Amino acid sequence: MSPKNRSSQGTTRERAPIMARAGRGMLVISAIVFTAVLALFVALLVNSHGTPEPFVGEDGQILPGSLSEKTFIEVNGTRQGMFIKSLNAKNPVLLYLHGGMPDYFLTSRYPTGLEELFTVVWWEQRGSGISFSPNIPRETLTLRHMIADALAVTDYLRRRFAVEKIYLMGHSGGTFIGIQAVATHPERYHAYIGISQMTDQLESERLAWRYMRDEYRRLGDRAMVARLEAAPVSESGGLPPAYLALRDDAMHPLGVGTTRDMRWYKSGLLLRSLLFREYTLGEKLNLWRAKASSGVSALLADMLATDLAKTTLDFSLPIYFVHGKHDMTCSYVLAKAYLGKLQAPLKGFYTFAESAHSPLFEEPAKLRRILAEDVLQRRSGQADSECAEVCNLLAEEC
Repeated sequence: MSPKNRSSQGTTRERAPIMARAGRGMLVISAIVFTAVLALFVALLVNSHGTPEPFVGEDGQILPGSLSEKTFIEVNGTRQGMFIKSLNAKNPVLLYLHGGMPDYFLTSRYPTGLEELFTVVWWEQRGSGISFSPNIPRETLTLRHMIADALAVTDYLRRRFAVEKIYLMGHSGGTFIGIQAVATHPERYHAYIGISQMTDQLESERLAWRYMRDEYRRLGDRAMVARLEAAPVSESGGLPPAYLALRDDAMHPLGVGTTRDMRWYKSGLLLRSLLFREYTLGEKLNLWRAKASSGVSALLADMLATDLAKTTLDFSLPIYFVHGKHDMTCSYVLAKAYLGKLQAPLKGFYTFAESAHSPLFEEPAKLRRILAEDVLQRRSGQADSECAEVCNLLAEEC
């Protein structure tokens, strides 16, 4: 055997143990990954039984007269779902309109206590959450259809609970639908409560863009400043795709996004939704399929083209706005100015100084107090003093 062949065989023998160890290492890594994926899947299944928990007393028995259910009904030709929660089903009925995506799942982290005062209906709108279906025609995801759906759900609740009127609460994008519904059909409602009320959303986004640019400059984050400056928001240019892709990542670290304490929305929203026990696994997937399909909102083009402070000003029922001082998703300043302009038999603006975009989750005790002492009593005693500071706020922001 030549020296060359002997050298080759020696090298092969030396490599064999190394390759064997590498193979065993890959098997160990594969086993760890498989175990982790299996554990995650099991955890998802355990936390996906899909049934709302009943309200129980200290004795562990279901509270008489309470209501905790997930139900589906036909709404204008589509199957739509909702969660209905109440400690006493005889309480006044409150229909909740969510924004860009359903957020009832956040109640597991941020209990609202609304069920103490109301029979709360967390409806998940056409094309969203448990009402998602890939078969819903995209041409029906319009403002006209959304308002018609809200009115149809309202009428279903009026019949089911044998009441003439209900309360309507909108949050974020849900306020765009809700305030226009009560403007045209006030006879169905006791009052309207707008949480993080939309007004002129394009101007709101411009103010948010400028605030974030200036704040990241102050913090010395040159990379984020550069990304924002590469995607400016303007009345003529609208919302560039690059800004929409950056918006949530820029807002949340500054504490001006969904909640003050949610600094990374992907964990704050995605993880919470996956751990929410009242969704099935399929419903959790559909929640995010719907979000991926609609983006910020299926109604974004309408929202950006509308200034409600010019189009929707006359109301014949009480109007209440609840807004976080640190909200940059829907401008606090613009909402306060809007309430100052609109006409209603009773109106009140309530500033939540510790909140960003979601006062109902961030300061729930304060909201319950306002609902109990003002809204249900048809008063506005706890509202901010008459909007004298709006001019100063507008001067600062604009």
